[in-house]
Amino acid sequence: MEQTRKKTDWRSIVFLQLIIIVYTFSGVFGKMATNGNAFMSTMFIIFVVLDVAVLGVYALLWQQALKKFDLHVAYANRSLATIWSMVWAVLIFQERITVYNVIGTALIIAGAMLVNTDAER
Repeated sequence: MEQTRKKTDWRSIVFLQLIIIVYTFSGVFGKMATNGNAFMSTMFIIFVVLDVAVLGVYALLWQQALKKFDLHVAYANRSLATIWSMVWAVLIFQERITVYNVIGTALIIAGAMLVNTDAER
């Protein structure tokens, strides 16, 4: 039985990355919930609710992505969440990027590019 591959163009990859960006905000809200907020304080609850809401939106969008993309392409791009998380760590939390972060990120980008390039054949 021959499998047909779904076409992956740059617009589709951008759409997939937007879904992944939504997913990474779950981590941002989770960190904000515990970052100086007392357990069950108003701000803690607000950030936890935002975290759950983001995960709900992500779940719906991810289901749509799985319909549109081959599974290996979707999950290879999902690994790029590490990069978006690092961007938020620097921009929102003023954290520092280490050499190991850069090396790991480069490996992730190379792997995702390899899978996306293979998907176009």
